[in-house]
Amino acid sequence: MSDRHGRRWPVLLAWSGLLAVGAIAALLRYQLVEPPALGERCAATGPIAGLCTLRGWVVAGFLSNAFGYAALAAAALALLRQRAWTAWLAAALGTFALELYCYQSGALALLVGAVLLVRGATPRHEHRETGQHIQAQP
Repeated sequence: MSDRHGRRWPVLLAWSGLLAVGAIAALLRYQLVEPPALGERCAATGPIAGLCTLRGWVVAGFLSNAFGYAALAAAALALLRQRAWTAWLAAALGTFALELYCYQSGALALLVGAVLLVRGATPRHEHRETGQHIQAQP
């Protein structure tokens, strides 16, 4: 039973990390990309260091669909490797892409990563430890 409780912390940490990635992506979107005053200031002053440079990178990332392509690559890797860290990476990049305007690819990567995380969170051998066997009907 302690083994089962010991597995909760990594799962909780993984899902908390996904929430943190979503919060960072939302912060970038709503505080850096969408405010018209910041966009006008950056357009008027030209590319300067600081927030305008970061804003330019984020805007270029979603206009070129780079976030979506990265999320799809991570989802493919997660499907091929079937590891918890690749599933988390796919879900995290999918969340980031979904929040930053790459809807289709972000949603697919988030779905793939979340399904693999949930599947990996349930121990497969848990039912075998009881000693019960399923037999075919005669």
